[in-house]
Amino acid sequence: MNKLVLMAAFSLLAALPLYSQEWQTNIDKAKELAAHDHKPIILVFQGSDWCAPCIKLDREVWSTDEFKAYASEHFVMLQADFPRKPKNALPKPQQEANARLAETYNTHGIFPLVVILDATGKVLGKTSYKKMTPSEYITHLESFKS
Repeated sequence: MNKLVLMAAFSLLAALPLYSQEWQTNIDKAKELAAHDHKPIILVFQGSDWCAPCIKLDREVWSTDEFKAYASEHFVMLQADFPRKPKNALPKPQQEANARLAETYNTHGIFPLVVILDATGKVLGKTSYKKMTPSEYITHLESFKS
């Protein structure tokens, strides 16, 4: 009986998607990965606990299996989060790193802001929340590649 339960559990685990989206929080690490893997960086400025369009973008695009699968092969994902609730506060060094990213790439304080970068940090394009399916958003992001 235990063997049967183990086999059933293994079968369920084997059926799960084998991809995951790894969000970077360090620009230098993201650039290193982008250069190594020849991928653009998708830098996302978000307010994860207060910005309604940010939350929608996460739910409708970033968190979908379709986007995660595509992103794992085609993008380096970099997140700059600016939560407001004390319980969600980031460590001080991360807050400072995110503020430096904003000084460089989000001078107007737009949320959400999606910045497409090459491996050197050069801006290829900028966008924001759009009511699109994951595949439409992927096509939109791909349009910024040069």
